[in-house]
Amino acid sequence: QVQLVESGGGLVQAGGSLRLSCVVSGRMFSSYAMGWFRQVPGKERKFVASISWSTGSTAYSDSVKGRFTISRDTAKNTMYLQMINLKPEDTANYYCAADPRGTWYLRSGANEPAYRGQGTQVTVSS
Repeated sequence: QVQLVESGGGLVQAGGSLRLSCVVSGRMFSSYAMGWFRQVPGKERKFVASISWSTGSTAYSDSVKGRFTISRDTAKNTMYLQMINLKPEDTANYYCAADPRGTWYLRSGANEPAYRGQGTQVTVSS
């Protein structure tokens, strides 16, 4: 089992920044892919970014490319999402996910990840 716990969400004005963290514990292998998703109540889950735990290769949705940066610290078993130039449309519950099937699986957005956290709320005011 893999446990994921997010933190770092909050209320920020448009144009501001936040950094989300996701602490990983349990039996996770370096071959896993990890990612961030966001969801607004009543709407579908949206893929935000993914990273290969072993290689660090990354991928982003078009809506956040150039503004968000995903990274991981393998020594701390922690993944991050640095968000800058936040917009009101970025408001959502952000949660991290892990899956052994690879980043391609997470990037589809529609696939349910094997493991996910409870999420942290990000609210961007205009």
